[in-house]
Amino acid sequence: MKSILLVDDSATVLLSTSSILGKAGYEVHKAASGDEGLKLLKDTLRPNLIITDLNMPGMNGIEFIKQVRLLPMLKFVPILFLTTESQQAKRAEAKAAGASGWLVKPVTADELTSTIKLVMK
Repeated sequence: MKSILLVDDSATVLLSTSSILGKAGYEVHKAASGDEGLKLLKDTLRPNLIITDLNMPGMNGIEFIKQVRLLPMLKFVPILFLTTESQQAKRAEAKAAGASGWLVKPVTADELTSTIKLVMK
């Protein structure tokens, strides 16, 4: 079973998105902050995909991605942004940091799962 790390400071987003992903057959790991997600990754978690929010207190999504990309074993793991932001400048900044894709909230279950299938090929 492929696993996904979901990083978002919203409990509602964590719950709803993990439910969609679980129904789609993925093992879901959740973190409520970039710091918490990074700790999981530094410990032992090796997901097939990471989905992160952009705007979070403490470490934002772009900083989180930069930190993940410094970990050799996670250098090529796809990372998707799932955020309310849609500005082109933010997308460019995210891509430069190492993001693989960008989804704007709210996202449908079909849109989420089809994007995941594309980036996890």
